[in-house]
Amino acid sequence: MAQDITGGLPLQVIGQWVSGVQDQETALRLLAPHKVSGYSVSSDTAGLTKLTRQLGLMEILAIINRPKEIVYELGTAIGGQALGIWAADNTQMFYPPSTNAAMLLSALLSAQDKVNQVCQVKIGLGAHYDEFYSLSGGLYGAAADAIEEWTEDQTEGGEIVVTEGICERLPPGHEFTLVRRGDSPILGAIFRVVDGPRRTDAPATTTRYPIPYSESFYADLLAYQNCLGDTALGQRLADKYLQNKVVVYIERESFAAETYEMALCNNLSLSAILKDTGLRLLPKATGLEVKVAGPLGIYIFDEAGEAVKFALAFRNSLAQEDVACRIGIDAGPVLVFELPTGGRDIAGMPVNIASKMAHDKGQMGKLYLSAAVKELVEDIPFTELKYTVSGVEIDAYEG
Repeated sequence: MAQDITGGLPLQVIGQWVSGVQDQETALRLLAPHKVSGYSVSSDTAGLTKLTRQLGLMEILAIINRPKEIVYELGTAIGGQALGIWAADNTQMFYPPSTNAAMLLSALLSAQDKVNQVCQVKIGLGAHYDEFYSLSGGLYGAAADAIEEWTEDQTEGGEIVVTEGICERLPPGHEFTLVRRGDSPILGAIFRVVDGPRRTDAPATTTRYPIPYSESFYADLLAYQNCLGDTALGQRLADKYLQNKVVVYIERESFAAETYEMALCNNLSLSAILKDTGLRLLPKATGLEVKVAGPLGIYIFDEAGEAVKFALAFRNSLAQEDVACRIGIDAGPVLVFELPTGGRDIAGMPVNIASKMAHDKGQMGKLYLSAAVKELVEDIPFTELKYTVSGVEIDAYEG
């Protein structure tokens, strides 16, 4: 699922923006204390959507756990800092300007080598050097968004892509083999790192990556990771931790502005409206807010009818604020967990399918039900759609 892995909203910045003059000068003033320079490195697991149709959720979580450990181990060994909570299959790390670019590329090559040797899935890695805005544990900025999207949408399993901003920081006569991969209006030229020297002195860290799970769940996950063929253990863990829920995935529209900084402040304000709308509507429903991050809100319900009523009310409420949204709803087993920093997160195929229907194929202003949810809802007219996303065939109902 394409998502910003950062959690909370920078409410102080939002409050000053909405209560003051909303122009470029104000945006720059509010964001100036949060400007940082450095490297943003993202990873994304390849082929996960197909895999989730073949394996259970507990097995998926165990399989994607190891690549994240490897990325974290080799990244922190050279001074990298993990960003956000790594609940999904993607990661993001920040490296300060003092980081040697050649050392970073060697670490990324070493990470890919290790993932290919010991993991059952492959990952894509993307890296860019620029100025960003560091807010609430995440990186913002046009370049931060662009490298995350490139990694999510364009990289293949086992691939490393770097931008010209990083290439310019490599020493003359470096030993890396770089092949032109493409161009981005924001990132400039993009290159695939085909080969180069590896890290041989990077010690593994004993500090875990920022796991979102409880200590007991993580211990069970590691035990299962070491014996993935034990179907009986997998079933016991699924019975212990998973819940059958109806997932409501809401993505609000994003607004453009004269400058990126003004657009950023405007869209952060819209995220606050998204969160406020859910909090106002939930007392009248039987659902629970899981998270609001960036343009996304995710909610869970026990009953499909209640979930659809909530989604319709949410769409109408945002429309009154002149904000459009698209909503996907699916049902099935999910893992909902409390975060160490407060709040919740979620994993499971229903989240993925709801995202595919709304984010990948949906139109703003529309509501999408999966076939599983449509069977549970009556007297609401929907149009049947069939399409394939990431190699998965989806039956959806648009209304």
